[in-house]
Amino acid sequence: MASHRRPKQPSHGYTSVLTATAAVTVALSAQSASADPLPDPNKKGVQAQVDRLYEEATQATEKYNGAKESAGELQKEADNLHEEVVRKQAALNELRQQLGSVATAQYRSGGLDPSLQLLLSTDPDAYLDKASGLDRLSARQSDTLKRFLSQQRALQQQRTQAAEKLESLQDTRKELGSKKKEIQGKLAEAQRLLNTLTAEERAERAAKEERANRASERVELGNEASASGRTAAAFDAAKSRVGMPYVWGATGPGSFDCSGLTSWAFRQADVSLPRTSQAQANVGTRINSIGALKPGDLVIMRTDLSHVGFYAGNGQILHAPKPGAQVRYESMARSGMPFMWGVRI
Repeated sequence: MASHRRPKQPSHGYTSVLTATAAVTVALSAQSASADPLPDPNKKGVQAQVDRLYEEATQATEKYNGAKESAGELQKEADNLHEEVVRKQAALNELRQQLGSVATAQYRSGGLDPSLQLLLSTDPDAYLDKASGLDRLSARQSDTLKRFLSQQRALQQQRTQAAEKLESLQDTRKELGSKKKEIQGKLAEAQRLLNTLTAEERAERAAKEERANRASERVELGNEASASGRTAAAFDAAKSRVGMPYVWGATGPGSFDCSGLTSWAFRQADVSLPRTSQAQANVGTRINSIGALKPGDLVIMRTDLSHVGFYAGNGQILHAPKPGAQVRYESMARSGMPFMWGVRI
């Protein structure tokens, strides 16, 4: 008779191990399915490189602004010298005509005075070494001749100065072109790197920038005593530009770089500031402590003084930060730029 044995049941301990193993497997599978992917180190590297290129572009922008301001000043000086040369040349031509009349009269009366012969030669300045030749000239004629020689020397000196200014202007314009090329190269490289990101990654970066721009609408500025007078008017003008885009080299009213914003704002208050952050760092009264700043003071950032904005209160700066950003309020502590000092205009 066949026997029917009950199958042997697994032990309680073995069952527990199987159950635990299955549970862990399911848990790990679920975790793998639901957890965020690990950050891509290449993605992080691209973001860091883009930020670095933007920073370098803003630093180069201030050098470009300085060269552009220098070019403008040199052009004015060269134009003024040119106008002075034209005036002096006209006066010199008039004196030459007077001396020509004297020479003609003397020639008709019996020969040309040696002094006038020397004057009309290729080296009239040598006349000063032959002053005794004035004996045959009247006092009035002698004075005319002296003025002619003096103005001739002054004219030559100003022509030399004008030529030097034009040479400096040419060098400065070359520097302008070089800086412009450098800035455009950095921005183009940053864009190339951004194009290596996925559409989702670019959207994430844009959203982050947009959140920073929108944060300006909710910033708490505190109750610190503000600067008064024209500085307060300049600060109010800057506040009216929140939301305008950063554009390198721009001075408003619809777009700005960092020093373009501060110089434009003060122009609205009838105050003329230098164009660059480095030059603005050395005007007014220096404020070395963040705690001593008042809203409306200028804030100088970075060790090379290549960034400037307005202190807005409560540790905030109102500025045009970088390419791709808007004029906005931002925490100085989170800006990534070291504070150097403040300036009270």
